[in-house]
Amino acid sequence: MIKKIQHTIPDILIRLSYLLGTELKGRKLVIPEQFGRGHCTGFVFNEQIRMIISDYELNEDIPVKNSDVLSARRMIVFKFRNIFPETRILESSKQPESIPSVLIATSHINTEEVISIHTNTSTINIEVDAEYLNGLFDLSEKSPVLESLLQNTQPLLFEQIIYPSLQKIVNEILTESVNETFQLFFLRVKAEELICRLLMELEKRDEKHLYALNSQDIQTIYQVKEHILAYPGSPPKIKDLATLAHMSPTKLKRLFKQIFGDSIFSYYQKFRMQEAARLLKEEKLSVSEVGYQLGFTNLSHFSRVFKEHLGMKPKQYSRT
Repeated sequence: MIKKIQHTIPDILIRLSYLLGTELKGRKLVIPEQFGRGHCTGFVFNEQIRMIISDYELNEDIPVKNSDVLSARRMIVFKFRNIFPETRILESSKQPESIPSVLIATSHINTEEVISIHTNTSTINIEVDAEYLNGLFDLSEKSPVLESLLQNTQPLLFEQIIYPSLQKIVNEILTESVNETFQLFFLRVKAEELICRLLMELEKRDEKHLYALNSQDIQTIYQVKEHILAYPGSPPKIKDLATLAHMSPTKLKRLFKQIFGDSIFSYYQKFRMQEAARLLKEEKLSVSEVGYQLGFTNLSHFSRVFKEHLGMKPKQYSRT
């Protein structure tokens, strides 16, 4: 039974437990107090798909050699962030960067043989074999975005905001109590359901041509995103953002839309309405306070924009 469980645990988790001088309990690694706190759990469902759930805080980064690096080169990575319940270790729900989202990357984005186990991690990582996924679809029916991702031949990265139905599946993975007999089967089905729904979202994107990314471009685009979200009351100006990014406006807009699936202003507006909803519901601010705080000088305009995104006027939303 122990040997059978070991075959379903990612090797990197076994190596981390050795470095921390602790034993795995089933598939779960509890971080010893002298190194930090929290836990991570790993599952190898089969040769095509594996998953690691991490919710921990370490005192310092720990380099861990990744013996799965060769197989990882054919994998597509789905990294879910900011999806843990409010009781999670890392309290970041008030920060702009904490929007629940998933990063979807081809294996060429990170080909290093050493994976840094960072000090603050609350994620679900799912790796799926690109050939396995590719075989599930009719190539002629795929969108350029989906086709490029599944071919897995160039460095690509996409980010998708997690909507409620996806969050529901994530919550089932995190909280559903399942008998050991069915645990691997249950979690594999849920993981594949998540992947399927995410691919359905990516298929809707309308980019006709995708550009191979490098780490510098990715870091720059994320710096631009963080700058935009840090100032929800100030509509972004492309010229200023291009200067910040040291990119031409054309390249900036092209790469931003490729990664996030939305124009800069549309992405900003969606976030601004999410922030408005949070301020109304959690901070209990009035409609006028929220509108002015988010840069609206006309409250009627704020009300119209809010309804377009949330389906109801802000005053009505604050009472729900």
